Amino acid sequence: MQKVLVIEDEEGMRDILKTYLENNGYEVLIAENGKIGLEYFNNHHKDIDIILLDIMLPDISGWSLLKTIREKSKVPVMMITARGEEYDKLLGFELGADDYVVKPFSPKEVVARVKAILSRTYGASEEDGKTEYEGISINVSSREVTVDGEKIDLTPKEFDLLKLLIDNKRKVVSREKCLNEVWGYDFYGDLRTVDTHIKQLREKLGEKRKLIKTVWGIGYKLDGE
Repeated sequence: MQKVLVIEDEEGMRDILKTYLENNGYEVLIAENGKIGLEYFNNHHKDIDIILLDIMLPDISGWSLLKTIREKSKVPVMMITARGEEYDKLLGFELGADDYVVKPFSPKEVVARVKAILSRTYGASEEDGKTEYEGISINVSSREVTVDGEKIDLTPKEFDLLKLLIDNKRKVVSREKCLNEVWGYDFYGDLRTVDTHIKQLREKLGEKRKLIKTVWGIGYKLDGE
């Protein structure tokens, strides 16, 4: 049974999410503030499969909590908030968030997103083998990436984007395809989500960042030429 940590200060929202998630077969840990959420994470981070994290917590900022989580773990994090400004979304992705939903939302939609994230994050672990291109090697089973033999740390979404580009090397991959293949649903047409993750991926690839070419108005491709 996959475990979900919900860090949310609104009691009604916590109860709704807990009910829907448990009805879909997930084990749910509930934290009503950031301090308790951090304690749960520190004690159970190896067992937690995904975190639903509210930004507007009464004690610790959701942004600060996300930074702390990313220092220790690559566990998928879905930000839940009443704030829907574009800047907030981009900041969340830059800090390592995997998804972002704005209140009010449908609990069924949240569950669908959780399923999509978990499927893409952990489902691939059942595959075997490695894929390599121009010194960039990804191990699908362990979800590890090396550049010229040196391991680099990627978030789940960065890994999935890189795999998509390698699987389609020398071909143009549209932003829409990236959203559909990596996020697994229509992300409200927010194509800047892809751009933000590509920017982060390039930074982590170091000298190999030049392999990711921008095809203006369309998307990206991985090409050594």
